[in-house]
Amino acid sequence: MKRITIVGGGQSGLQLGIGLLQKGYAVKIIQDRTADQIADGRVMSSQCQFDASLQHERDLGIDFWQDNSAPVEGISFSIANPEGPGKVIDWAARLDASAQSIDQRVKIPRWLAEFEHLGGKLDISVADIQTLETEAKSSDLVIVASGKGDIGKLFERDAERSPFDAPQRALALTYVHGMTPREEFSAVNFNLIPGVGEYFVFPALTKSGPCEIMVFEGVPNGPMDCWRDVKTPSEHLAKSQEILNTYLPWEADRCRNVELTDDGGILAGRFPPTVRKPIGTLPSGAKVLGLGDAVCLNDPITGQGSNNASKAASVYLDSILQHGDQPFDEIWMTETFERFWEYAQWVVRWTNMMLLPPPPFVLDIMGSAQVLPGLAARIANGFNDPRDFFPWFADPTAAEDYLTSLQAD
Repeated sequence: MKRITIVGGGQSGLQLGIGLLQKGYAVKIIQDRTADQIADGRVMSSQCQFDASLQHERDLGIDFWQDNSAPVEGISFSIANPEGPGKVIDWAARLDASAQSIDQRVKIPRWLAEFEHLGGKLDISVADIQTLETEAKSSDLVIVASGKGDIGKLFERDAERSPFDAPQRALALTYVHGMTPREEFSAVNFNLIPGVGEYFVFPALTKSGPCEIMVFEGVPNGPMDCWRDVKTPSEHLAKSQEILNTYLPWEADRCRNVELTDDGGILAGRFPPTVRKPIGTLPSGAKVLGLGDAVCLNDPITGQGSNNASKAASVYLDSILQHGDQPFDEIWMTETFERFWEYAQWVVRWTNMMLLPPPPFVLDIMGSAQVLPGLAARIANGFNDPRDFFPWFADPTAAEDYLTSLQAD
């Protein structure tokens, strides 16, 4: 029986660990917090998963929230008028299959319970380099799905795949109850405020039931880079409403009666989007393989973090199963990550594009979606598989050819 150790019990680590247990592998997960500590802690992400990544959970039978989660049925997109009130672009389109957002404080404890129910070994401790050395001696493969501390430094930044070396947004999350539902159908409401940043909001399921997750993405040193002096949960909520009142009155109107889901329903911070080389070398020379955010960390502006993590876990699971009894050497590790990168490169490219001021041809695409329903639907469903954005969303000639073809229909 192959023995696999996974450091990090988040979306990618637990999904992979459960999948391996179901196939008869011996799996240990090293996790720095208990299920109760996670459930009682602060929110960790703004996860919104689309159908392809949800399918990986369905395949493993760990989609425990299909019947009681609030579905995300579409995508809406608006650009605020920089010269006055209102919007210069505004459209919405349905997804072919609903998306879903489950607070990780709900999901991870349930998955940890499933992991142990299937016979997995859970080690609640803080992993360090010596921990990895010990595990490398006793396991056939060590996978690092956490980028924290010294173990995160094992994975060298890949400069060719990481165009940014500094944070591109000041980020904040606000989980609330009491928001007025969007009319027509539920959606990720994405709002672009030129020169200021982005705001998007969508329904989710948290510990206390259905909620909405507000996501703020402020351009560094701009007016939405404003969270450093916010000290309390009530101040955080007030700052969230102040931003909406100032820049997005149509979103502020939905938030007149909101309240925080709980004092832990807030988060603020920043990080540089980074792709790292997937193999870490321990002082002994032993190799460990990175997974998920440890080696491919995207800005949340396109909502791809949990989707990437799920798809990476699926690729790694298939690669391990196909490898059989052969040793997990450096060649296999490289090939496994590159299999994931065949998909992830397009997510990274699209996400990084969205962090830059949109060029005229992209604005033309987004504006044309107001009058071309098929285009709006294609953009919306691209969140499920961002590979479909290329080349037409990234190249002005391809964009012009595509829009011309749509207008001719």
